[in-house]
Amino acid sequence: MPVGGGAPPPGPSSARTRIRQNRRVPVHQITDPDDERIADYRALTDVELRTRWEPPHGLFIAEGELVLRRALRAGYPARSYLVDAKRVDQLADLDTGDAPVYAATPQVLQQATGFHVHRGVLASFRRRPVPTAAEVLAAARRVVILEDVNNHTNLGAIFRGAAALGIDAVLLSPTCADPLYRRSVRVSMGEVFAIPYAKLEPWPGGLDQVRAAGFTVLALTPASDALPIQRLEPAQRARAALLFGAEGAGLTGAAQRASDVRVAIPMRRGVDSLNVAAAAAVAFWELGRDDPL
Repeated sequence: MPVGGGAPPPGPSSARTRIRQNRRVPVHQITDPDDERIADYRALTDVELRTRWEPPHGLFIAEGELVLRRALRAGYPARSYLVDAKRVDQLADLDTGDAPVYAATPQVLQQATGFHVHRGVLASFRRRPVPTAAEVLAAARRVVILEDVNNHTNLGAIFRGAAALGIDAVLLSPTCADPLYRRSVRVSMGEVFAIPYAKLEPWPGGLDQVRAAGFTVLALTPASDALPIQRLEPAQRARAALLFGAEGAGLTGAAQRASDVRVAIPMRRGVDSLNVAAAAAVAFWELGRDDPL
């Protein structure tokens, strides 16, 4: 039921009380983890269920106040908010519009979501239309292309590195994980909202479209006969499309054959490769090391 929302009582009151009572919308207390009003948040740790539920329903979940605020700044419309009842004031300055705010105890939150919501703040957002690969390429100078990257943690880390190290866009093969899955969004610290992304289809034939847009496709591989990345020529660096494969398996042979140059990050002490997110960050920095800051 609604709590707060009325006029403050006469006499002195704490800032916390004033904030709650001056909210534009009421805060609705949730006591039943099966309450249909919070169906968006059910079983958040079940990847298969969430994959079937979120994209078809046009939603994604943001976890944590920082990520939530970045989603709002990026223009994603909120469907609802779900917070620990003790943290309601963290959202007091937001214009929540028509999106209801639900509050619950940590126990109810855990029963509903399937995990301990230690950040205490969740929000459900509406997805926006994803641009085409052509639209993304037209506005970019340097891009990263991912093949079969299904690990949400790696995907989120790559987006964060891309935002920090001068990559303008991300292109995803049809079998990549969803960048807006909760874990990807959280690991990226909300940077998935800052970097345009698109699906690249067909695969790997779509790499021809990247090349036609003026990019040099650079396939990252630990192969001993690949060109060390620091030896790329200026023309190869000018408009680079860095191509990475999944953790462990790496790039498929078809993707490597469809690229322009096979590139390696030189290793020492017998290490044969890096985690894909770490390798991507190294490659991003190398290509952008001479960019003006």
